[in-house]
Amino acid sequence: MVSIDRQKQPQTTVPPIYTVASSAPHRLDESRQGHTAPVSVVVPCYRCVDTIEGAVASVAAQQVLPAEVLLVDDGSPDDTLKRLHEVASRYAPGWVKVIALARNAGPSAARNKGWEKASQPWIAFLDADDSWHPEKLALQMDAIEEDSQIALIAHDMNVQSRTAPAPTLHYPLNVRVFPNHLMMLRSPFPTASIILRRDLPFRFDERRRRAEDFMLWAQILLNGYRCAKINQILASWHKPPFGAGGLSGDLAAMFEAANDVRKTLHEQGLLSWWQWKIMDVFSLIRYARRRALTFKRRHAGLFFARHNA
Repeated sequence: MVSIDRQKQPQTTVPPIYTVASSAPHRLDESRQGHTAPVSVVVPCYRCVDTIEGAVASVAAQQVLPAEVLLVDDGSPDDTLKRLHEVASRYAPGWVKVIALARNAGPSAARNKGWEKASQPWIAFLDADDSWHPEKLALQMDAIEEDSQIALIAHDMNVQSRTAPAPTLHYPLNVRVFPNHLMMLRSPFPTASIILRRDLPFRFDERRRRAEDFMLWAQILLNGYRCAKINQILASWHKPPFGAGGLSGDLAAMFEAANDVRKTLHEQGLLSWWQWKIMDVFSLIRYARRRALTFKRRHAGLFFARHNA
């Protein structure tokens, strides 16, 4: 990680919570549709034959299109790479680019490779089994235009089926700027919600297969960069974000990985000892809650399966 002098980060006069001045219902249909944003979308892909088409379609449906989409195959052993090229061929030449890693190296390496190959000043992330709201990029870029010192901007996400309509927007559209600490009950930055500056001196830790995104967001925030969040649901998971399989499915491993991230942040001088320990307590409480929710969800699934058999 590059050493950053937090005292040298730019100061701002924009208040901690503000309303995007130009936000109004249905504005985008008239004034922004068809425009292009200086954004490269990075999508790590691993065994995503069945989901990647929907993910890319949600990018193509944006009111303001990104300049490019980078699909990074993370050494998938199936037909994922072939599928990525098929999806890319359905769009304008060069808009969807396919990058293939020689071996499976994890989502951190795939995202870093996309970041390295990106041509635009802003990077957005999307996972191959998630999708975006049609107004995501337009609203986030509006906020960046309003506050040029933002280095990272996120928004809320929900869990819904792939066929459900996009979540309804709620006005006014407010932007919250976060203080440079981690004393929150949970991470406010879901990966598929992130847009960040390409020139930030950080990358995903490729040694980590879990909590690598939390590590990166924490380093950016704690080094004094301006991080913000829009009060809207602008992306969706199509499975629960924890306890439903994949790398996020092992709750115990996720818990240990997050604990190790906080320890590392303390060793880097970004968290004091007492902040580290208080956050560990909050993490333990959240872990217990997730275990309970996962047990309840699985128990309910078994109950309905038995009674519908």
